[in-house]
Amino acid sequence: MLANLAEPLLDHATLDLAGARSITYRLDQSFTYEYDAPITELRHRFVVVPPERHGDVYRREHRVSVSGGDVRRSVRRDSVGNTVVRLRADRVDHSVTFSVTAFLERINGCTQTELPGSVLHDPRLLRPTRLTTPDDRLRDLAADAARIPAADSLARAEHICQTVHEAMTYEDGVTSVKTTAAEALAGGRGVCQDFAHVMVTVCREIGIPARYVSGHLLGQGGTHAWMEVVVPARSSGAEAIAFDPCNGRRAGAGHITVATGRDYTDVAPTSGTYVGEASGRLTAERRVGVVTVAA
Repeated sequence: MLANLAEPLLDHATLDLAGARSITYRLDQSFTYEYDAPITELRHRFVVVPPERHGDVYRREHRVSVSGGDVRRSVRRDSVGNTVVRLRADRVDHSVTFSVTAFLERINGCTQTELPGSVLHDPRLLRPTRLTTPDDRLRDLAADAARIPAADSLARAEHICQTVHEAMTYEDGVTSVKTTAAEALAGGRGVCQDFAHVMVTVCREIGIPARYVSGHLLGQGGTHAWMEVVVPARSSGAEAIAFDPCNGRRAGAGHITVATGRDYTDVAPTSGTYVGEASGRLTAERRVGVVTVAA
C-alpha cells in the first residue's frame, strides 16, 4: 500500500531544498497507447522506475500498473542497474496504459553515487556512440578543456558544462531523439538531451568517463536529461558527479535520477513495436513534486 496518496504536493520554489535534512518526492507517470484498429504482438520497453538508490536518493515505495487487455509484464535490472519493465501482449483491441507511482527520499549528508574503481576504465563510458561521436567542432571544445590540468577532472567538467551551456540555446522542436551531439552543436539549438549528449561527447574525448542521465527536474513540464562524470573517490573506488549543462550547473536537490546509460538510446523512457496496419497515438502524463521536507 502506497502512503500519502492523498497528500498534496508542496510548492518547491518556496522551499530550501538544498539545506533540507531530508526530502520526500512523489512521482506519477503514465503512458497510454491508442490504436485505431486491433494490433498484435505488442512488445514494449519502459525505463521509468527510479533505482532503489542513486547517491542520496532512495526509492521507498513504488507501484507499476498496466491496463487495457491481457498484458504480460516482466521486470529486471540491466547491466548497470537500471530497472527495465517489458510488456508483451498477443493482441490489443483499443489501447494499453502503463503507469508508475513512486515515493523517493533524499537524505542530505549521504555519500555521492559510489561506483567501483573499474568504472574509471569502462570502455562503455569512454568510447563514442552513434549519438556521441565527435566532429572537429566538438574536438575543439575538448582541446579547450584539456588546457586545464588532467588531474583536476572536476574543474575540466565544470568548464565543459559552462561552455556547452553558452554554446547552445534551448529550443524545443528543432531536434529529435536521433539527433547527434555534432548536429546539435552545429545547429546551436536543442533540448536537454542534446546538451547532455554534447557534454558527454566532450568529456569522453579528453578521457573523462561520462554517462547520460534520464530523470526529472522539479518545475519542468516533461522528463529531463543531464549527465554524470566519473572521477576517483577520495578514499577508494570512484564516484559519479552530476552536471546539468542545459541549466549550466551541477545537478541538485531538484533532480531525480531514473536511469543512466551511454546515451539516450540506452535509457529511452518508452520504446517498442507491434504488428498491424493500425496507427498508434501516445499520450503521456507526468507529475513530480515534493511531499514533505525535514529541516
